Amino acid sequence: MKFRKVRSAYIAIVLICMVLYFVFRNTHHYVVDAFSIIISISTLYFLFLLIDGAIHIQRNFFFFSHNQLPDDTEKKLVLSFDDGIHPLLTPRILDILHAHQIKALFFIIGKNIEGNENILQRMFNEGHTIGNHSDEHSFWFDVQSSKGMLAEIVSMNKKVSVVLGDPFKPKYFRPPYGVSNPALAKAIHKSGMISIGWNLRSMDTTMHSKEQLLQKLKSETKPGCIVLLHDRCEITAEALTDYIVFCKAQGYTFTTIT
Repeated sequence: MKFRKVRSAYIAIVLICMVLYFVFRNTHHYVVDAFSIIISISTLYFLFLLIDGAIHIQRNFFFFSHNQLPDDTEKKLVLSFDDGIHPLLTPRILDILHAHQIKALFFIIGKNIEGNENILQRMFNEGHTIGNHSDEHSFWFDVQSSKGMLAEIVSMNKKVSVVLGDPFKPKYFRPPYGVSNPALAKAIHKSGMISIGWNLRSMDTTMHSKEQLLQKLKSETKPGCIVLLHDRCEITAEALTDYIVFCKAQGYTFTTIT
């Protein structure tokens, strides 16, 4: 992936500069200073690319994620919901989706399944795609080893299988917070799962009003969108019907990832 190419280029630049530094250090001091500057700039740029790639899943820097539908010319959308299952809000959202005959994509946190097995079963029965959003979704998920990340992915899948029965298990994974890194790349590869990102982030976790959320969604909706929402947010449940009505009026249809 991009990370490997960038890392190789950075190492090559540093090694070349170090060799030339030792060759010219006793003869051309201005050249030596230039090599030091090149290494410093390269290091800063390399760090910038690492951070930027880690926080923007759309860059596909460490591993590939599907961040939009393959055909972005058709007026189709995917509604995806993170952080479920919420015992009160998720059923409200399922009711709205059922009323409009829309199949969505739910990325569930494993620890939220206990006590909400009936909601998970309902999602499955109504044809929604169930995805893996890790088992704990802790703040420290991204600093774990690849082994720890893989353990969370596997644990969540097992909890789903217990409820829905073997051999069913989620195929799709969305990284907590959308953060990526080399350890997670290794864990996803070992799990055999497919990473799903987004290209329309609703920011519903920080919005202050239904109108504000709708304005952002309406202004950024485009063909092929994978929309990121959260089924733990009251404001999302409040705005969902109006957003669906708007999209249909604009000629959009809703699909899910299969």
